Amino acid sequence: MPRWKALPDELDPQVREFAGQLRRLVDRSGLGIAALADRTGYSKTSWERYLNGRLLAPKGAIVALAEVTGTNPVHLTTMWELAERAWSRSEMRHDMTMEAIRISQARAALGEFGGPGQATQTKPAKPAKQTKPAKPAGAQRPTVPPQATAPSVDQFGPAPVLPPQEPPRGAVQGGGGGGGGRRRLLMFGAGALGAALIIAIGFFVLNGSGGDAEATKSPSPSASATQLPEGVKCVGAGCGGKDPEAMNCGGDLALNSTEAVIGTVTVQVRYSKTCKAAWGRIQGAAPGDVVQLQKGATPSKKGTVSAADTDAYTPMLAVDAASDVKACATLASGQKGCTK
Repeated sequence: MPRWKALPDELDPQVREFAGQLRRLVDRSGLGIAALADRTGYSKTSWERYLNGRLLAPKGAIVALAEVTGTNPVHLTTMWELAERAWSRSEMRHDMTMEAIRISQARAALGEFGGPGQATQTKPAKPAKQTKPAKPAGAQRPTVPPQATAPSVDQFGPAPVLPPQEPPRGAVQGGGGGGGGRRRLLMFGAGALGAALIIAIGFFVLNGSGGDAEATKSPSPSASATQLPEGVKCVGAGCGGKDPEAMNCGGDLALNSTEAVIGTVTVQVRYSKTCKAAWGRIQGAAPGDVVQLQKGATPSKKGTVSAADTDAYTPMLAVDAASDVKACATLASGQKGCTK
């Protein structure tokens, strides 16, 4: 019976209960971690992470465990769904905490908390109060503003009588003098400009949503991401450099496309058509043995077998086909070899 490490204190209670249930199933089956990895298709390192609460097992691993241990997969999947929601909530809280820390650090660096670089904000000066002109003695307050008056007859003689004239085109008629006409003209221009903006916005919205037939044929990356199987977290270039087990690209979604035997060690190219990515894996290895995936002249990061393991795998590379890459092993003894 394996001796389990204590689960992390910060683990969510729902996830803690689920990890404990997985441990009890493994104990009841009598399987070691290496045998469990061979029968389920998930690596020994991955199962150690799942059973020690460092990573939530993907749904495919849970179904495989149920088959190996003779457990009803429906009940185990139900517990996994509850743990998966709790795990997502914990990740969200962690992301919000880290974001708050980064914001606080940025504010402190900009001197917002009184640092030397703080820019002091000055309140805008209040406009001076307008004083009303003193009313002349004996004068009554006019009910309407004073209007400009035409010159008197005494000054310029009798005013000539002119025939009525049509206002020039574009002129705004109405009372209030030239100032009122200009205001009406400006208001009319602003209204016309607003109408033109509304028409332009409507044109672009209609063309962006359904007018371009080619856009509807090519779904956006976010749209294609929503079509991934449940639990899969990346596809194509989004998987580059990421852990295949953490992204749920392994298990039933991955195949051994090619493999080679180097001494007593097996090196493989693992490929997931769903994630459109590949990674290298080494099995039956000794501590210090290294596996690396190579795409042309671009190698991936190395996967090194630790002291307590017999297998390791590399991060993923985005590829269209498994034949685009090869896996190479370098043993601690100095022996080397690659898949075809």
